[in-house]
Amino acid sequence: MATTEAILADPEWLAHRHVEDRDTVRFRHGPRARHAAVPFLVDDYLGAAEATHDIPLAECLSAVPRRPLHFVFHSAFCGSTMLARALDRPGAAMALSEPVILNDVVGFRRRGAPADAVARLADGALRLLARPFGEGEAVVVKPSNVINPLAELLLALAPGSRGVFLFAPLETFLVSVARKGLPCRLWARELAEGYLTDAFLQPLGFAAGDLFRQSDLQVAATGWLAQHRFFLALREKVGAGRLAFLDSETLTGEPDRAVGAAARHFGIAMPAGSVAGGEAFNRHSKSGKPYTPQDRASDYAAVRAAHGEEIAMVTTWAGRVAETLGIGLDPPGRLAQAGS
Repeated sequence: MATTEAILADPEWLAHRHVEDRDTVRFRHGPRARHAAVPFLVDDYLGAAEATHDIPLAECLSAVPRRPLHFVFHSAFCGSTMLARALDRPGAAMALSEPVILNDVVGFRRRGAPADAVARLADGALRLLARPFGEGEAVVVKPSNVINPLAELLLALAPGSRGVFLFAPLETFLVSVARKGLPCRLWARELAEGYLTDAFLQPLGFAAGDLFRQSDLQVAATGWLAQHRFFLALREKVGAGRLAFLDSETLTGEPDRAVGAAARHFGIAMPAGSVAGGEAFNRHSKSGKPYTPQDRASDYAAVRAAHGEEIAMVTTWAGRVAETLGIGLDPPGRLAQAGS
């Protein structure tokens, strides 16, 4: 049986969940290859754990030092899983895709935990996730976008960390929501409900009753606007050298340039070679089936043909909201832009 000391020293023991009633961290073992084989580090993809170990959070905090790690924050449906996989290169960096323990931090906060307790849990989670998998390797964490309201806290807790906010242009984002059907429309409402609890939508001037009167795509656009407003303000606060923007059209259209720019932003020395022809950009990020940029363009064209009027109306509406609130829909100075 692995000892506590051995588990805390071995990054293959993933810090998976916070057991709130006992204030422990639950670890489950997973070799590096398993991380690369699944899109998200959740039980539905990881499967049943062969073994788990619970270690008090206080012990984790005292035994594991803070280390730099980097973040791919995202607006959803923008290629964040592709970017994480492209940055995952043995000898250079290890990417962790949507570790659930960060979702537990969000849930802990939403259930009314004091701010210092939330920060303590987030600190422990980041220390454990930042354990390097190889000598000199960076760690890149791609959280779920439910964590976005806590992005400033995460950057503050990890000295030397940098972030990228990856986003799909608004119209493209709405096409994705429409394409994924009713489950995704419900997801957009669930996300907005959580963001209301986080006081993340209030700066837009929307309350719960306003969302009830909005269409599904309007609710999705409201969540998108809230994220852009927040990350634009955060970049002003921490500086473009620490938080950069990248758009999905550049990532999918010029993957070598985009991934290279992200790697440089994170200080990762990427091995030579093209990423455009790799599996990350030619397989569906969730199913793993072959899926080329041409397939994506064809699928999106079909959605625009079927839902174009609704998407256009909501895009126009959101543009007016953004103009009123001073939210830039096309942030300047993005990674991989000409001259950047």
